[in-house]
Amino acid sequence: MLKFSGEVLQGKEGDPIDFSVLDRLAGEIAALHQQGVQIAVVIGGGNIWRYRDNSAESLPRVQSDFMGMMATVMNGVALHASLERAKIPARVFSALGGMDVVEPYVRAKVLHHLEKGRVVICVGGTGHPYFTTDSAAALRGLELQCNILLKATKVDGVYDRDPVKDSSAQRYETIRFQEVLEKRLAFMDSTASSLCWEGGLEVLVFDLMKPGNLSAAVQGLPVGTRVHV
Repeated sequence: MLKFSGEVLQGKEGDPIDFSVLDRLAGEIAALHQQGVQIAVVIGGGNIWRYRDNSAESLPRVQSDFMGMMATVMNGVALHASLERAKIPARVFSALGGMDVVEPYVRAKVLHHLEKGRVVICVGGTGHPYFTTDSAAALRGLELQCNILLKATKVDGVYDRDPVKDSSAQRYETIRFQEVLEKRLAFMDSTASSLCWEGGLEVLVFDLMKPGNLSAAVQGLPVGTRVHV
């Protein structure tokens, strides 16, 4: 299970999607696919809409969260188009119904496409407000029996403090979920961490912006931080 945030796709000039970044990521996914790796992807929507960035507005939380879920659909459709250009078979499955451009998320159908060698892109979050796309990635990762959740970010791992705000922050090479929750390390939300802990789904947090890191992560090479039971 590969999970990356919408911010990863955001252009430097404020454009929602930098298509050069999207195509590079699609190329790295394509390379893994050609090696026979089964790949499921969950994408965030923060490059387009996110509640916490707009919480001062008058829009209620529930409606705002649904807008965020719809933003993930847009990102998923864009990634699907990039994969198609790379000649990689892919399908987009959404937890939100009523859209002709994607298929409804049905676990058995998604597993079938994975077994047939297709990349599956899961969008629409969990389909419910108050849950992040990290929680959606943890849920889908467990449902689809993934052996690891690759949480791809703009940071090269889990730190004891925010490395952007504190240059003395120390990066963990490995850390347990229990310690993550006790120390309130916010590399993903506590609901997602608890789901992975209880389900025994290991998480690897790594820097997606460095070319080659995704391949290295899949190969088990020492990149990022491993979070385990």
